Parts: sequence; C-alpha cells; structure tokens
Amino acid sequence: MKKYFSPLLFITCCCSAQKLTKYVDPFLGTGGHGHTYPGATVPFGMVQLSPDNGTEGWDWCSGYHYSSDSIAGFSHTHLSGTGIGDWCDISVLPLTDTSLIHQEKIKISFKHSNEKASPGFYSVQLGNGVQCSFTATERTGYHQYDFKNNKAFLQFDMGFRINWDNSTEGMLQLVNDSTLLGYRYSTGWAKNQRVYFAAKFSSPVVSKTFLNSNKNNIGQDTGRLVKTVLQFNLNRKPLFIKVGISSVSPEKALLAINEIGNKPFNQVAKEAELLWEKELNKINIKTFIEDDKVRFYTALYRTCLAPVIHSDADGTYRNHQNNIVKIKHKNHYTIFSLWDTFRALNPLFTFTQTDRLADLMNSMLQLKKDNGLLPVWDISTWEANTMTGYHAIPVLADAILKDVKGFDVNEAYEAMLLSANQKQRGTQDYIRFGYLPQDKEGWSVTVTLEYAYDDWCIAQVAKKLGKQNDYNRFMKRAMSYKNLFDKNTGFMRAKDSTGKFIEPFDPLLSEHGFDGQYVEGTAWQHSFFVPHDVSGLATLYGGKEKLIKKLDDLFSASSELHGENASADISGLIGQYAHGNEPSHHIIYMYTALGQPQKAAEKIKLVTDSLYKLGPDGLSGNDDCGQMSAWLVWTMIGMYPMNPASGEYVFGYPLLKEAIIQLPDNKSLLIKVNKIQKRGEAARIYKITLNGKSIPVLSISHKEMLKGGALVMDVYE
Repeated sequence: MKKYFSPLLFITCCCSAQKLTKYVDPFLGTGGHGHTYPGATVPFGMVQLSPDNGTEGWDWCSGYHYSSDSIAGFSHTHLSGTGIGDWCDISVLPLTDTSLIHQEKIKISFKHSNEKASPGFYSVQLGNGVQCSFTATERTGYHQYDFKNNKAFLQFDMGFRINWDNSTEGMLQLVNDSTLLGYRYSTGWAKNQRVYFAAKFSSPVVSKTFLNSNKNNIGQDTGRLVKTVLQFNLNRKPLFIKVGISSVSPEKALLAINEIGNKPFNQVAKEAELLWEKELNKINIKTFIEDDKVRFYTALYRTCLAPVIHSDADGTYRNHQNNIVKIKHKNHYTIFSLWDTFRALNPLFTFTQTDRLADLMNSMLQLKKDNGLLPVWDISTWEANTMTGYHAIPVLADAILKDVKGFDVNEAYEAMLLSANQKQRGTQDYIRFGYLPQDKEGWSVTVTLEYAYDDWCIAQVAKKLGKQNDYNRFMKRAMSYKNLFDKNTGFMRAKDSTGKFIEPFDPLLSEHGFDGQYVEGTAWQHSFFVPHDVSGLATLYGGKEKLIKKLDDLFSASSELHGENASADISGLIGQYAHGNEPSHHIIYMYTALGQPQKAAEKIKLVTDSLYKLGPDGLSGNDDCGQMSAWLVWTMIGMYPMNPASGEYVFGYPLLKEAIIQLPDNKSLLIKVNKIQKRGEAARIYKITLNGKSIPVLSISHKEMLKGGALVMDVYE
C-alpha cells in the first residue's frame, strides 16, 4: 500500500486546489424535461431560493423552465427534477409600482443574458430594472435587491401557487418596521403542509398594503390568498432581506436567521460556495475532454439537492398530522423519492455522504413512526404513495449490509417486515398468488418485479441477522418474478387471478395511468428488472446468449410507442431502452454481468454522448432528485450498482482519465484509466488491477473500495 500513498497524496492536494464550482451549470436540465431549478441552495438545505415563472404545466414542476421569459416571484422551497409539481412556498417579488397588485400573478419579463447562477448563488435583472441576487444557508434565504433609483416595493404572496399545489391559509404580521412574520398552509401533492417564515429587512418599511385579508383583530392579516405589498425608502441603497423558514413556527423561523447573523451578503454567498466546494472535492477528476468536467460536476452537484433538511436547528419539526416532533439525531430529512433514488443515488451516498447516512436512515425510521410504514415517496412528511415497490427497504438493507452505524438495525428490520406485509398497494395479493394479478391491482408487472427485488433485500438482511426462516421465506418471494415470464414472447407479462396472461399483448403499449400493466413504461423497459438474479433470468431465456440477444433487441427495437395515453416519462429512447426514466438504468450493466463488457462499453458511450449534453436541454428526462445525475457520476468513474443493495459495483466503461474518491478514515481511492487503441478490438475494459493485483473485469465490492489505494483500468478505445 505504501507505494501508492505518496503520489495519491500529491494528486489529492493538487486537485483540491482547483475551484470545482466553476464547472457546475445550474441551468443544465432546466429546459427539456429535466425539471431542475437554477436557484440558490446549500447541500441538502431546507431553503431552495429560486425563481418561479408563474407558468403551470408538467415542465414547470420545479417552478422554472428555461423556455419562459417572465418571473412571477422568488420562493423558498423547490423540488429538483421531480415529475409532480409542489412547494414554491413564501413567494417574494420586487416591484417598482403597485398598478398590478390586485392580479393573481404579476409576471415580470427578463432575459437569460441577464441571468447568472452558480452553486449557492443566483441573480437576474428583471424587466422592471430591479437587480436581484440570492444566496442561502441551510434554513435561511438571503436576498439583495438594487432598485436603481426606482420606487421600491416588495410583495409577499402566501397565495402563490402552481400545478398541484393550493394555498389553504396564510398569515402575515408586520411586527415592527423591519420584521415580517407569517406562514403558508397548503395542500397538493403534500397534504396539510405548513411553512412558517420570518423576514428581516435592512431598511425600514415606510408603508404597507394587505390584500385578500380577513383583517382579524389580533394584529395579523390572514386569508387563503393573503399577500402584502411593503414600500421602502432606500435612498439608492440596496435592500437586503433575510428570510428564515421553519415547519414549526414563525418564532423558530426567526431563530433560523441566526445562521446568517450580521454577515454581509457576499460573505454568506462565499460560505455557500465553500460548502459546495467541499462536496465536489469528494471526487476529484481529470478528464480527456474539458466539457466532461461540466457534465460530471453538475451531476455531482445535483446529487446533493435531495433529500432536504426538514427540522429546525433544535431538532424539532412539524409533521403532516400537525404534531411537533423532537428528534434525537442531528437533522430530520424529507423528500425521499425512493422509486428513483434507490437505484444509484442512495448507493452513491455510502461514499459521498457518510456523515449524513445515519440521519437519512433515522429519518426514514421516524417517518415510519409518523405514518405507520416506511416511506415510499415522502414529501413534507406526507406519504404520497407515489410509484411502485417499497424501496426504503433496499436503502436500509444497503446501509445494514455495509455496516453503517448510528441507527437501530433491529428497528429497521422490523419496519422492513411491516412494509413487506402491509395491507395495501397490492401486497397481500402478491403474497397470496406469488405475483400481483392485474384484475386485483394496476401496474401489476412492475409491482411484482419490484416487490420481488425488495424481498431479496430483506432476505439478505435476515441472513446477516441470523434469521434463517425469514431468509428462506423472502428468498422464495424474491423468485416471484419467474411467475410472470412468458417464454413465447420473452417478456414479463401481466396475469389475471386465474393465472392466464392478459390478452391482447403489445410490447410497445404504454398506458399512463393506474390501470396500466407497467408503470411509466412498456414491457420492453420493465422485463429486465431482475437485478438480484441475472443468472436466473438468463435461465428463463434459455441461457446467457439468448438473454444477451434480447438485450440487443431492446436497443434495436422500434422507438414507437402505442396507446392513446403513452407516458411522457418514456424519454431518451434508443430503441426501447428509455434512459430518461429509471427502469432502464441498470440494464446496460447486465451485459458485463453476462460476460459481454464490450457491449456495455458500446451502449455507455452511446448513452452518454447522446443523452447527457451541456446546456438547459442537457438531460433526457426528469433528474428525479438526483438519480439521473447519480447514474452519470457512477458511469463516468467506470462502474454502477446494478444490484443496488448487493455492495457490488459492476464495471462498465470509464469516461475519465482519473478520479480520486475521498473515503472515510482519511483514505482515498485513485481510479486511473489507461487507454490504448488496438486494431480489431472493441472498446472495453480489458484489464483491471487493484493495488497492483489483477481482479476480474466484472465487479468490485464496497469493502474492497473502502480499503483505498489505486484501481487501474486498462481500456481499449
């Protein structure tokens, strides 16, 4: 090991001197169907201070889309890359006159040439002449407005909404000439959501106007759509605002402003940037192509935007039942998009977020206490029950199997069993029949395949804990995928409760709705989801070569979709491989598992070249809280967690010259790539050495990587 230490330390020091935030483009993915936002936040921060166009529709799920040319406010909570729109709480808009304040939304024009964004910072000059700049701490947004000698007004709108969200009650109270308190209650994707805020102004309010107010007699203005317009006399000075938020109370939001204290705006922006530098320096890279630094570090940045902190600094938060909960761990998190993130993002966290892992696991266990079951898709502690599977299980299983400390393993195991035997989501019929019949519940094929995988995860934990009977039971359930395989078509197909396949069958049919057989996809995309038993799947096909042929057919099939209501989520198509949605993400790596690394290399180069580009339209589908980005991070370093809870990373084809991954205990792993051209040889990894010892070109274990040292990949170009 010593012979690797000195050069590795030297490379780490050299790479750390680079400013990595300059390679992050927050606008990447804000166009197309990426659904990302460009605003200011810190890693996993409660505040995401970002512009809202005021436009509704699927491509405005984050509040912002690059195609827009107007801004209707800057709100403090946003979802990154999701397929459903919500949040956008506590909207603030600078005005130079009050002529339009009675409109539901005031949209002010802007040009992208007057926009700037970098990690922890966003600015734009609006068409009314106001220069707006923003930064953030974990729980506070920091605003700077330069009104350029114009009259200065600020609108705080508790009724601002887009898409699925609706305000149910708002409150505003100007407690003195420099402090505004309030809250916004709402319902939408998140039910009974409550966001409290406190705003401190650098200049005194000289006049105020309240609209849509019930004008009660306790010094507060309340109403479902209440808003206020405040006037300031700035004398050519900029106006600074500190806005703290809380899920508990305005008083707690006021305390959150202590994160900023008396620090000037530029210092807070610099500190936010330094937090991002720390995150990005967890993986230092050298590239063959300069643009790959932008692709990689923007992706790594996006892996740190969810889940987000939901608790106050004292460890309290308010859940959707309106109960105030006090946690023992440091931070409670929300936004668990588990159908997406269990595949690549959460396994990445076991390297990049080792200090947060216990809090993330404890947050899921706390959500089980709040809601009765482990989360499926948690938003503001509300169980949205969005998508299929019970995928908190592979995340917890991965942590348990990797010996992550700081949470109760037995409590987690009992919670896993509870989810696996729940009385909803088709689980009881899945257990009874050995598959979910389509006449019992929709999305039956996807549900069966994903439950089978989750059950495999439970079995591995049971084995580790010495629970042999549970291991046997859940390994049997893990083989349920076999019950839906149709050897005549080579697809996983829906059956009814009598055991008959549903007819007619069309592998190109997409049914976007709860009655479909496959969620957000076709038979082509879902039939390969058996990451825990690739060899068993190959046996169903009649051997590895026949499964490889089916994978080849996936990429060469027609990209046509049939059906009157085909899912918009099926995007980034190469044949019927749909990289813009999660069910396809592990498929390429099955080639390596089946002994064909050259085919994995071919498809990786095709996907990364054509479906991960620079600019607003750079993503081929929803980023889904960082899953699309996590796939790229893994892939560029040359491997992927094909089976996310196995602790094994299957090799693909590296796109970097070097990568240094910072590991616990002050260790590092250097991944070095040597490329050669050889006539007649297909592009692939042909040799791998770990600390000087040759290892198979198949996979590497988590434990081996944690030892650190040097992993050298020799590849054919």
